[in-house]
Amino acid sequence: MMTPKAPKQGVMSLVIRDKTMLMAAYMPYLKNGGIFIPTDRSFELGDEVFLLLTLMDDPQRYPVTGKVVWITPRGALGGRPAGIGIQFGGIEGGLVQKKIETYLAGAHKSERTTHTM
Repeated sequence: MMTPKAPKQGVMSLVIRDKTMLMAAYMPYLKNGGIFIPTDRSFELGDEVFLLLTLMDDPQRYPVTGKVVWITPRGALGGRPAGIGIQFGGIEGGLVQKKIETYLAGAHKSERTTHTM
């Protein structure tokens, strides 16, 4: 009898240094928002991730939980970096989404290339 595989959990850290990097990583089309995390670690859709996110010159590290909803494999077309996209969850996810959208105020609707779409 096979038991279903439990989703992996991961603790990750991401530092977004500038607005261009934030625009490339942010995933505004997800409910509650989300962010792309460059990584060579192996994840599956649905895996839980705990992220410590640093946004530009803000000294605070934002703890946020999320679920893997996007995977870019190594060697992806267009030279996109390998990594995962997580959808923000919980109250902290909503707070991080608001913070990111304040930083990007209007810029995230541009036609600029992102790490995901």
